[in-house]
Amino acid sequence: MSKTFSRDEVSRHNKADDLWIVIDSVVYDLTRFLPAHPGGEHVLIEVAGKDATEEFYSLHRHAILQKFSKFAIGSVTGEKPKIQQDLGSMSKVPYAESSFWMGSKTPYYNESHVAYRKAVREFVDTQLRPHAQEYEDNGGKIDIALYKAMGKFGLLASRIGPGLHLKFVPSLPAGVKPDQFDYFHEMIAHEEIARLGSPSFSDGLGGGMVIGLPPVLAFGSKEMVQKVAPAVLMGEKRICLAITEPYAGSDVANIRCTAKKTPDGKHYIVNGVKKWITNGHFSDYFVTAVRTGGAGHSGVSMLLIERCEGLETKQMKTAYSSAAGTAYVTYDNVKVPVENLIGTENQGFPVIMFNFNHERWLIIAAVNRGSRLVTEESFKWAVQRKVFGKPLIEQPVIRFKLAKMISEVESIQNWLESITYNMTKMSYKEQSLHLAGPIALLKYQSTRVAHDVSDDAVQILGGRAITKTGLGSVVEAFQRTYKYGSILGGSEEIMADLGVRMALKSFPKTARL
Repeated sequence: MSKTFSRDEVSRHNKADDLWIVIDSVVYDLTRFLPAHPGGEHVLIEVAGKDATEEFYSLHRHAILQKFSKFAIGSVTGEKPKIQQDLGSMSKVPYAESSFWMGSKTPYYNESHVAYRKAVREFVDTQLRPHAQEYEDNGGKIDIALYKAMGKFGLLASRIGPGLHLKFVPSLPAGVKPDQFDYFHEMIAHEEIARLGSPSFSDGLGGGMVIGLPPVLAFGSKEMVQKVAPAVLMGEKRICLAITEPYAGSDVANIRCTAKKTPDGKHYIVNGVKKWITNGHFSDYFVTAVRTGGAGHSGVSMLLIERCEGLETKQMKTAYSSAAGTAYVTYDNVKVPVENLIGTENQGFPVIMFNFNHERWLIIAAVNRGSRLVTEESFKWAVQRKVFGKPLIEQPVIRFKLAKMISEVESIQNWLESITYNMTKMSYKEQSLHLAGPIALLKYQSTRVAHDVSDDAVQILGGRAITKTGLGSVVEAFQRTYKYGSILGGSEEIMADLGVRMALKSFPKTARL
């Protein structure tokens, strides 16, 4: 685009058969595009020969300009674009990033975290974002090539925290060493994927792995870990956690899926169903809760089951697109070697509970990053949208909504970072003892905040917020799916009750008003 044109020259191309417009100092010849314009010809004829920057951004997202860059023929003489959205860069919109990343001081992050976030953001924006909306809109099994790219980059391994599993991949983002890697690095990974604003696609990119692989790593045999972990972490195989049933959600002790040993004691025969299993429709491995003993907690075991004869999955239609692979799983006389037992027979309940705190913590990180993204979208729209002759942001009621959104998101972030810091200083056992309650309460609060943020964002964007495409697409996706966080990993009601019950354990007997 080396050619330049004066605005006077652009103004002469103002007819249907010769139609130029200017958007942010770039000149576009839309003559051939006019008949194909989805909004009709009249919309473009109205701005023929004129600067249509304001009109464009009242109707379209910035990404549309990239899609139709072939119609750009030059720029306005002496002018440069003012609107920039550089892939991989940090947003300058107030509160679009958490405080440290906008210039505040913090004891939590160091240079490795800065380099790590930069590398992950660039990867997510250049390798994953180009595919996000297509999968969000159309669903389907996500291309294994994306998993392999994430595996090679070290992003899959990054999403299940510090540990020996990090040595199964050739490197981590930004060259971070396994012994440097901490929960803040992991939190950044969850936040950056949530920042895509495509919840179904994001969960499809290993949502089952982050809860399905940890039980294998912690309780599986050495042979099981060697077989499964490298293949999953490099993106060659996919894994999910299959606990929930039509009969048992949060009430894990009442699962009905059975596993009975064959007479020779070499195999289990598994029969039953699982429901709402994230990534289940396209997984190769199913970390499955089964009943091997009597009723209650003491009769539950965990098995690693490979996709095989007798195991079938059906795609479930939920508020997510099918890219998440949410599945109904049936086990019909599935034959499983006894070596696939994870942990000890009839001692599966501790295996199930082992990763719940971590799962809830990562849900908090992802949900709050989604809330922050929606807050940023609302702030941008309030500034650029004009109503009654002035920007929407000049309405006090809109500023009040934004103030509420910002303050709630920032409060969650600060508690999350405090908990994360404690995770870096505690063993897993200490975390279970001291952080189970705070994590449960924070998960409850984060999903309540998501509810409030979603509600206010919809009111700010109006009809666009209930339209799947265009300017409100991010808000629409969030308001349609944020409730996942309030159910998965333990419902809000369970979390609130657990948080208080954990607090009661240390309540001083001598305390009185």
